[in-house]
Amino acid sequence: MKFSSKVENVLGQINAKTKLGDLRKIAKDIKKDHELAIELWSAKDLFPRLLAILIMDNKRISQDFINELDRDMQTHPLDERNQLMDWFMANQLTKDKKTISLIDSWENSPSTLQRRIFWYYQARLRWTGQIPPANTPELLTKIEANIDKECPEVQWAMNFVAGWIGVYEKQYRNRCITIGEKTGLYKGEMVSKGCTPNYLPEFIAIESNKRNL
Repeated sequence: MKFSSKVENVLGQINAKTKLGDLRKIAKDIKKDHELAIELWSAKDLFPRLLAILIMDNKRISQDFINELDRDMQTHPLDERNQLMDWFMANQLTKDKKTISLIDSWENSPSTLQRRIFWYYQARLRWTGQIPPANTPELLTKIEANIDKECPEVQWAMNFVAGWIGVYEKQYRNRCITIGEKTGLYKGEMVSKGCTPNYLPEFIAIESNKRNL
């Protein structure tokens, strides 16, 4: 594919040693440029697509546009497509009430990535330490009923929600621990030094102790 000189110049700044912080610096220089973002996205590689997300115009993000990006993300390996969608959530979808309302509509989306983001966003509302939303009982009931049936990447996000509920909302802590014990998800999982295990009884104990909760 032949790219414009502007895109070639940006792509020339990305190499095997590029880090996410470097992408943010490049994006800061570019500022908002939706057309450039679309062309960078068409390069199909992970880092150009991560950069593209940073410079998209949020006002031009619709459900149809997200569905197109979603289909493109599905061509990446699992870790990359999760990274792309999580980055998209953090840097675009949570920045505007319009796109937040789209996230809220994805609980039963046919898209695995969009269902994952529905749950991941619910976790994000809690790990930031703000007053938890009022939908905790409803979410826990749905997690208990459906987590075993979900695909692994959505299971992880549902488990993550239960983890942070267990940390910040003491009245539900035992219920969240029980979810982990019943599902057995991530039990015995090896994690890197300094990282918190995803197994709910361990996650809740460690993160609660860190905060004296």
